[in-house]
Amino acid sequence: MAEQRSSARAYGVCIYDDRVLLVRAAKPHEGQALWWLPGGGIDFGESATEAVVREFLEETGIEVGFPHLLDVTSDTRFRDNGDRIHTIRIIYRVTALTFELSHEVDGTTDFAQWVDLRELHNYALAPYARVSIESVLA
Repeated sequence: MAEQRSSARAYGVCIYDDRVLLVRAAKPHEGQALWWLPGGGIDFGESATEAVVREFLEETGIEVGFPHLLDVTSDTRFRDNGDRIHTIRIIYRVTALTFELSHEVDGTTDFAQWVDLRELHNYALAPYARVSIESVLA
């Protein structure tokens, strides 16, 4: 029987020197690399701001600070196994405090990269990531 569940996640838009920090999904859907914002699940007892700072460090090696709430989004989708998931995304703008990248090992992402804002059209971005980046640039 298919399950339904909700998930609260925190993500950050980090722009520095006309580049945005993105991470690549470790398991691309349908074989195409998918890029999104660093971030992820909020651990039990953790605030959303604590989660976005922790997730940035885990996925990119970058320390961030000064989280500023940009948006809260919500969507539902079906997983390949038929389960339905409701994702609540809390989106922040964050500031990079360090700049040496490292890549997550054995996680939901496998590569972190500073991407020139003029080159974003060359990347398959998750829809929420594209909207969030565009809102910062507007």
